[in-house]
Amino acid sequence: MWLLDYLHKLVAVLPTLARFALCMVLIVIVPRLSRRVHLPEAVGLLLSGVLFGPHVLDIFPHEHPVLKFFAEVGALFLMFFAGLELDLTLFRKKIYRALGFGVITTSLPLLLGTLVTLGFGYELLPAIVVGSLIASHTMLGSTIIARLGARNLEPMVVTFGATMVSDTLSLLVLAVCVPLYTHGFSISGTAIQVFEIVVFIPLVLLGLGRAGAWLLRRVENDEETYFMLMFGLLAVTALLAEWINLPGIVGTFLAGLAVNASVRDKPAKGKLEFLGSSLFIPMFFIVTGFLIEPLALARSISQDFFLAAGILGALIAGKWIAAEACGRAFGYPLAARRTVWSLTLPQIAATLAATLVAHKTLDTSGQAMLDNRMLNAVLIVVLVTAILGPILTQHYAPRMLAETPKRPAGG
Repeated sequence: MWLLDYLHKLVAVLPTLARFALCMVLIVIVPRLSRRVHLPEAVGLLLSGVLFGPHVLDIFPHEHPVLKFFAEVGALFLMFFAGLELDLTLFRKKIYRALGFGVITTSLPLLLGTLVTLGFGYELLPAIVVGSLIASHTMLGSTIIARLGARNLEPMVVTFGATMVSDTLSLLVLAVCVPLYTHGFSISGTAIQVFEIVVFIPLVLLGLGRAGAWLLRRVENDEETYFMLMFGLLAVTALLAEWINLPGIVGTFLAGLAVNASVRDKPAKGKLEFLGSSLFIPMFFIVTGFLIEPLALARSISQDFFLAAGILGALIAGKWIAAEACGRAFGYPLAARRTVWSLTLPQIAATLAATLVAHKTLDTSGQAMLDNRMLNAVLIVVLVTAILGPILTQHYAPRMLAETPKRPAGG
């Protein structure tokens, strides 16, 4: 105990640059160690965040502004690159499949999660919010797909597109439930939110696509300016999405789609990808680990095991049924269906953000929409799926790739 206290005192006086340097060391070493033990890099980085974060060694504070900024940008980069790398020709051909799968992989976990939560004695609105939390997903396994060069296979194109639909729908449910819980039902508020989304999506895809392509063509011989414009597009679209109560990752995914054709094979695109993949995205995984408190999770597992297990079961079953049903309907082989399922399991970015919003939302009597018991249960789901999803992706994705070695499916 005295040694731990001594280490905490020593860490407390570490300068900011020393902490940042340690973070860089983790980014370099942890992925290599993870590969040696056949663990997904994202999982290794997440666990290193737990170990070095505020709840264990306390080397990195939970709310450090620099690390928080890097992590937020990393989450945006994840979905920006997903949109940037999609085969647009195939995406246009399969857009209805992406929309259909997005609706199903959202509605099934939402329904099952709501029923499970009602079964544990929660009121209807909090139960619906819990269902919406597990309806979305963060594609932690996208880095594995990118490394394998499988982003343009049809099942991956459909899954990336469905992610945008899933995050948007789940956040829309939250946006409707929060004012209902605090102030009661408002037709005007709900109508405004839906209208903003209907306007936002074509505005980014069509308006930004044309304006961005025009600007990028004007500066394509000035690599530094080209690079900064791409970075600016990412930031602006994320900000616009957040202004209408959508997660920023929805905006950046749309931005990636909008400028996809314009930036293909441009040197600045490769440099932006290098910057995101080597710095910002690993930082996102590490900082996410800061949120996980092992002792609190252990207590929650022992005290509320059945609540956490019920929610986790609803998530796994809902996502599996959606991937299996749609995959069979679309003619995908077994490995592709399992890969799609694994990619839709992790609950990180949108889930954590929405959970914290719901936990801080109070009704007129001061009762939180999600109590501490439910907060811990959701964190257990986040931790389990953040580890399980990439492990399954790493297992099934190479098999999917082996089934289509020469060209994208449907291409």
